[in-house]
Amino acid sequence: MTQTAVKTSAGHWTSDLMMVLAVAATILSISMGLRQSLGLFMEPMVRAATVSVATFGFAMAVQNLIWGLGQPFMGALSDKYGGKAVIIGAAVLFAAGLALMSAGTMAGLYIGGGLLIGIAVAGASHGVLVGILSRIAAPQIRAVVISILAATGSLGTFVLAPMAQFLIERVNWQNALLIFAGLAATMGGFAFLLSPRAQSDVVSRAHKANAVAAIRHALSHPGYVGMTIAFFACGFQLIFVATHLPKYIAICGLPPSVGAQAIALIGAFNAVGTLAAGYLGVRYGNRLVLVAIYLMRTLAIGSYISTAPTVESTLLFGAAMGFLWLSVIPPVSGLLNAMFGPTNFGALFGVMFVSHQVGAFLGAWLGGLTYDLSGGYGLAWLSLIAVGGLAAMIQYFMDDAPRSLPA
Repeated sequence: MTQTAVKTSAGHWTSDLMMVLAVAATILSISMGLRQSLGLFMEPMVRAATVSVATFGFAMAVQNLIWGLGQPFMGALSDKYGGKAVIIGAAVLFAAGLALMSAGTMAGLYIGGGLLIGIAVAGASHGVLVGILSRIAAPQIRAVVISILAATGSLGTFVLAPMAQFLIERVNWQNALLIFAGLAATMGGFAFLLSPRAQSDVVSRAHKANAVAAIRHALSHPGYVGMTIAFFACGFQLIFVATHLPKYIAICGLPPSVGAQAIALIGAFNAVGTLAAGYLGVRYGNRLVLVAIYLMRTLAIGSYISTAPTVESTLLFGAAMGFLWLSVIPPVSGLLNAMFGPTNFGALFGVMFVSHQVGAFLGAWLGGLTYDLSGGYGLAWLSLIAVGGLAAMIQYFMDDAPRSLPA
């Protein structure tokens, strides 16, 4: 065992670990920042009469469904071979998808924004990146490492959402998407900076990774099944907000810049909320932290829609949702690692994420469908509240007892 591996197993922060964490946070920032800024392109595309609200919403729904269906496969590939090649491929697909979206056609929106970006995000998001770090960070510091990744990874939204709005206003939405395509391609370059020592560590564990057996075993655990069902609400709530909040505030008479500012606040406050969730999970237990997150999100949504939105209430809502946005990642990752260990993390997280993305699919699609049929989002907002309350209840009664994979 190398000196680096010895230090890591003792719970020390090594140069290899910090390098992988910095690169993973940068990749996650770009990936999530680009994806969460796509809702800002709905209004200019609808205004240009290239697509309808329902068409755009369905394309984003397809994107999230493809992301979910692809996540177990991307996670399993990363578990077995390491994440570098997966991330490089994702960067190419992300850039191609954004370029196709810039054509402004329905086919470009569905194939580029839906299919290609969906696959790309599966390869350059939490399922792959958290799995890489879980395997090279010692158990004593694993929760802290994952919290830092999820927190810093959200800062891309804080930068890229205002950047998207600026580019849309100054150089038009088509060129803005092409500029974003170039930015997406840089993720492939950052992937080459992943520590060779960390990558070889992942590969050395390949003989232990058995995705099929691990998934079959996990699905027999009622706690894992319950957590997977509850994860549906997370995707349903968040993707509706990311996709439809800019349109909602536009029909309420607020300027488009407020939507960009609210999404930017989501990115900024998510960093604080995610670090807090990681700390509280260690102190009070990950299950209870997840219950609190689902409840607080639902209460924030209910408070926001109880009165007509203003600039102040929208920005406050963005900050509140940001605090609770990706804060689920540390407790969910902590529960998975505690229940089943880190070896097959990517595959197990990926299966859970299918549920998350089915919720995301319905949140994006039904939001657009509700608007086209009723001219508003009232019913959609109420559904977010109902689903969030149910998820909190399921999470509260889940069984989080560890259960190792049989030999």
